[in-house]
Amino acid sequence: MKIRISQLKIIIPFGIFCIIAFYAVNIIRENLLLKKVIERLTADSRVAEVIVTDVKRDPDTKKIYTTIKFLEYDAKLNTLEPKYFTFSGNIIQFQSMVIRFDDFYVKKGHPLKGKSAYLFMKAFMLTDKGAETFDITKINEIPSGYEVEGAKNGFEKRLWHKFWAYALEPNEAKRIGIKNAQIEAPGTRFIPGMMYTIKIEHDGGLRIDSKPLSPILKNEKIKF
Repeated sequence: MKIRISQLKIIIPFGIFCIIAFYAVNIIRENLLLKKVIERLTADSRVAEVIVTDVKRDPDTKKIYTTIKFLEYDAKLNTLEPKYFTFSGNIIQFQSMVIRFDDFYVKKGHPLKGKSAYLFMKAFMLTDKGAETFDITKINEIPSGYEVEGAKNGFEKRLWHKFWAYALEPNEAKRIGIKNAQIEAPGTRFIPGMMYTIKIEHDGGLRIDSKPLSPILKNEKIKF
């Protein structure tokens, strides 16, 4: 009996320790998972950068023309072919299709639905006579910043071909995990000496951040 009691004195504390350790490990695991979920829900990705490359005044019309360089990034943050647009003003917007996926996929970091999808359609500026516009992506193209290497199931093509169905038919959107689809047109005033970064929020839409260019670039005209 003494041996059994002595064994119990060892087994019971050990058992209690194992239970506590089990719950502690679970709490740590849950906290790490929660941290990842929060990071994914609040994360954003750089999708394009814009700078002003030239400002000219037309002596006849008195208009000031602003030329911007639009540099888009693909899913791996490789730069695409830059585009240059010249407007008769500097309040410029980017018309875009944006598809938000259900938070379930964002939390899981799904390879296709883990962050909002975007498609730059046009760069434009509103005027008294209408709008000055330039195409960025042709109709029905897969947005270069959203292509997934090795994904050959047609998901991306269907996503953009059926954009309006997803935007106007909630049941159709819900069926494939889309929260909503809409047109966005973020814009701002573009001036020389600033770097404008367009970002996609993983659970939201597009936004434009701006900051001064590095001082080392001031007054420099770099030739490549």
